[in-house]
Amino acid sequence: MIFVTGGAGFIGSNFVLDWLAQNDEPVVNFDKLTYAGNMNNLATINQDPRHIFVQGDIGDTEHVAALLAEHKPRAIVHFAAESHVDRSIHGPAAFIETNVNGTFGLLEAVRAHWTALPAAEQAAFRFLHVSTDEVYGTLGANDAPFTETTQYAPNSPYSASKAASDHLVRSYHHTYGLPTLTTNCSNNYGPYHFPEKLIPLIITNARAGKPLPIYGDGQQVRDWLYVSDHCAAIRRVLEAGQPGEVYNVGGWNEKANLDVVHVLCDILDKLDPKAAGSYRDQITYVTDRPGHDRRYAIDARKIERELGWKPAETFETGIRKTVQWYLDHQDWVSDVQSGDYLKWVAKNYQERQTTAGVAK
Repeated sequence: MIFVTGGAGFIGSNFVLDWLAQNDEPVVNFDKLTYAGNMNNLATINQDPRHIFVQGDIGDTEHVAALLAEHKPRAIVHFAAESHVDRSIHGPAAFIETNVNGTFGLLEAVRAHWTALPAAEQAAFRFLHVSTDEVYGTLGANDAPFTETTQYAPNSPYSASKAASDHLVRSYHHTYGLPTLTTNCSNNYGPYHFPEKLIPLIITNARAGKPLPIYGDGQQVRDWLYVSDHCAAIRRVLEAGQPGEVYNVGGWNEKANLDVVHVLCDILDKLDPKAAGSYRDQITYVTDRPGHDRRYAIDARKIERELGWKPAETFETGIRKTVQWYLDHQDWVSDVQSGDYLKWVAKNYQERQTTAGVAK
């Protein structure tokens, strides 16, 4: 039995689905079901007895402790987090509450559970904390990619809250001996991605005939990682990672945001063409967000060298699969675009000043 937090979110739900497709070990899926937690992501396993879903808050130590006592998991995989930089700018308090205080409460419950285990079970137990490359700050155009020893330099409330949670996890290993593992991943994309993030936002806006908003000059560079590759990396780290270690997980796919949008438009032009013109005609530049990091890049050689993992998808294969998934799952897209989500889009994008008209 493993215990997954945030398993109804984007990466968490993909992990749970892939986990149950790979083996028969049951999963306790613990999720608060905030705006980004979506039970529709898990519709295909709703009746699967190996999937035990429990709604709850990771900061509720008593609830977590009761579940750990009941189910006796051999491992915790901790995805639960507020994860959108733009939302952290507008409302940082929720990020501190969930990512810092919530992780602390979870660690306390897990430490108490782990301490009471027999010695052999203590040694086999793992707490895997899923984090982000954004804790490392930003890179210049010619800087070497982030490694596991790169100094932390978070630049947004979101990345600062994740950095704090990373430090808490590290401290519980070094102070209490809790067998922790931390992964810092690059930008994920793929099925079930909530459409406030760049790739699903562009796909959904394009098909709806809406503007495709590009922050600033669109030259912010990210390393893109297909979500199933990330899930495979997490499984491998859980299986063979060394307690106390950090593993960077990246796709070796550095792309400027504008280039990603161009690729999406070109794929949509082929798979779902407009009556006239190209989806590129909808590109619009808007005011950049405050403190926008210029470049992220992950050096993923450690996890390949020590654990034998490397991504299976190229950006070209993964992005085409992603676009096709959204075209094939319009009901999911319609359901997730609730009134609250539309209010958020209005706040973050429609109120931004258009800076350079429409890009051709």
